[in-house]
Amino acid sequence: MSADEADRLEGLVQDLLSELGENPEREGLRRTPARVAAAFRFLLQGYETDPEQVLNDALFHEDNDEMICVRDIELYSMCEHHLLPFVGKAHVAYIPNGTIVGFSKIPRLVDVYARRLQVQERLTTQIAETLNRLLSPQGVAVVIEATHLCMTMRGVQKQNSVAVTSAMLGVFREDRGTRNEFLDLLRRSRDA
Repeated sequence: MSADEADRLEGLVQDLLSELGENPEREGLRRTPARVAAAFRFLLQGYETDPEQVLNDALFHEDNDEMICVRDIELYSMCEHHLLPFVGKAHVAYIPNGTIVGFSKIPRLVDVYARRLQVQERLTTQIAETLNRLLSPQGVAVVIEATHLCMTMRGVQKQNSVAVTSAMLGVFREDRGTRNEFLDLLRRSRDA
């Protein structure tokens, strides 16, 4: 983000504070526009990252056809409807078809898409479709469980609600046994 863009964002935050009836020049708010601008740049840094580049340097040829699962990946995103956070966990699995990806790249891919204005449904699908496109696996499964502040601190104000979304591609969609194996791995994490 350029200096002009940062100044513009800070000015918008200052205008917002004024519109809310606050004095942006009072001591506690004087640096708030700069802090909010920096926070949004960090929280939405996913726009600056190409998801393909995150994975491409860690693709390896391997004759493995067993399920690979990385679960309980913390995620933090921003609801595009209210600009409030949603927080949760992603669980990602795939069955290779000659290509694997380094384990650490899966949480990085989750972050690339989570660090954008999002809806959970799209986030889930973007992760699955990117892995499917770049790995050409037998199948990909993604489940996201998240608490949305737009539901807990405003709106319906249901403190213990968790939204669950899934994307099942390839054998995870077509084969109930494969899908159930993945879902059993997720259940075991809760029972442990």
